[in-house]
Amino acid sequence: MRTRRRSATPRRYLMCPPTYFRVSYSINPWMDPDKPVDLALAHTQWEDLRDRYRALGHTVEELPPHPAFPDMVFAANGATVVDGRVLGARFAFAERYGEAAVHAEWYRGHGFDAVREPRHVNEGEGDFAVTASWLLAGRGFRSSPLSHAEAQEYFARPVIGLDLVDPRYYHLDTALCVLDPGGGGPGGSGAPDGGGAPHGGGAEVMYYPGAFSAGSRAVLARLFPDALIAGPADAAAFGLNAVSDGRHVLLPQAAVGLFEPLRERGYEPIGMDLTELLKGGGSVKCVTGELRLV
Repeated sequence: MRTRRRSATPRRYLMCPPTYFRVSYSINPWMDPDKPVDLALAHTQWEDLRDRYRALGHTVEELPPHPAFPDMVFAANGATVVDGRVLGARFAFAERYGEAAVHAEWYRGHGFDAVREPRHVNEGEGDFAVTASWLLAGRGFRSSPLSHAEAQEYFARPVIGLDLVDPRYYHLDTALCVLDPGGGGPGGSGAPDGGGAPHGGGAEVMYYPGAFSAGSRAVLARLFPDALIAGPADAAAFGLNAVSDGRHVLLPQAAVGLFEPLRERGYEPIGMDLTELLKGGGSVKCVTGELRLV
């Protein structure tokens, strides 16, 4: 495989401090209320990630936490933003219902004029992954299949539905990461050295096949024949719950099997320790919403 030219592009992220983070209920297989959370450590780990983004030249906005919603630290779940348009979340579980309004209020108060309250259940970037050509959309455990048509109409971008079948990977962002959205947009790095049209509209992803149905695996293989395929151990370490700026890939440090394959493709992996937040079923991507402007 020819090494592609990699360049980071400045991103704008939204994060929420884990001030009220706790595991007092269980809505995914990773959550165990009997396992205590070290809140001070969770905050330190979260700050390390925020500060790393800023050191890499990215902007990080902070959403004020709310005492009633311990999972608000997982800021990626609150909305999906494409071309400055915001599709809010409608959560599947009652424990998180109220987060949607807090997110929507923040967006309206920070210069986002197009903010839509969804009709159908979707959990933001938990189940929507954005490339230059499409939205990849997860379904099976949280987001309704009906949310896919709603997102396509709102963003005027084709949506490709993917069926999740392993409850450990209850959101798309636990099983798939967009490394390069393609299209020459933010993070897009163009064609391989020597020319030629890349697959997948120029987008590159990494994913864990075991999280998807047979049909969805076939779709991913057709769209992204050169994708980085993660094994079970790296998936279980939440290695796909990662954030890429087109060059740097921030991912859980325990996903050791992904580091060298990423380097071979020209990326620079950066290991992060978010083990306390993993007790809530999230890691790097879950706590990082991306604000994609026009």
